[in-house]
Amino acid sequence: MNRVQVSMVVVSLALVGCGSLETAPVTKDTQVEDVTAVLKIENQEMLNAINLARSQSRDCNNGLGVVGPSSPLVWNDDLYQSAYEHATDMANSDTFSHYGSGTKYDITASNSGSGRSYFYERITSNGYGSYSALGENIAGGQSSIEDVMRAWLSSPGHCSNIMNDDFAEVGVSVVVEEDSTYGIYWVQNFGKK
Repeated sequence: MNRVQVSMVVVSLALVGCGSLETAPVTKDTQVEDVTAVLKIENQEMLNAINLARSQSRDCNNGLGVVGPSSPLVWNDDLYQSAYEHATDMANSDTFSHYGSGTKYDITASNSGSGRSYFYERITSNGYGSYSALGENIAGGQSSIEDVMRAWLSSPGHCSNIMNDDFAEVGVSVVVEEDSTYGIYWVQNFGKK
């Protein structure tokens, strides 16, 4: 069962948070080959998939009509680090939210002494400062770039982030934790300085 939860946050400049996208948990029978494939994914493959989607006009079904094509994004290591932090937190704490778990795996919250981190806090604490726009997409259970991109592009909030021409940079991470609910956790962090 898919559950889409959209949360938009506006903080001073143009701060956009998307939603979360879950699919059914990956079963142990299919997980071994899926995990092997996911672990071989390269950053360039993720960037190519995002930019391919942005290169086409599409209706995200968000009430804005057809948008795009949008300018290609470039990879940003600070956005990647924040995405990796959050994907690792969700996988190891077996949680699924734009909020950090509040456990020892929620590094930004642990370092700041706050209860739980939020995406823009993780992004800035990983070195991405002086921004004009930020956004985050998360997903769980998809076993390939094609599956996760299809799911994100089918969701109005996620599609809006992917197609948002206010974003110029992206970092994406995927973390596998076989003993967690979804097994595979994806985080896309978007930004513009």
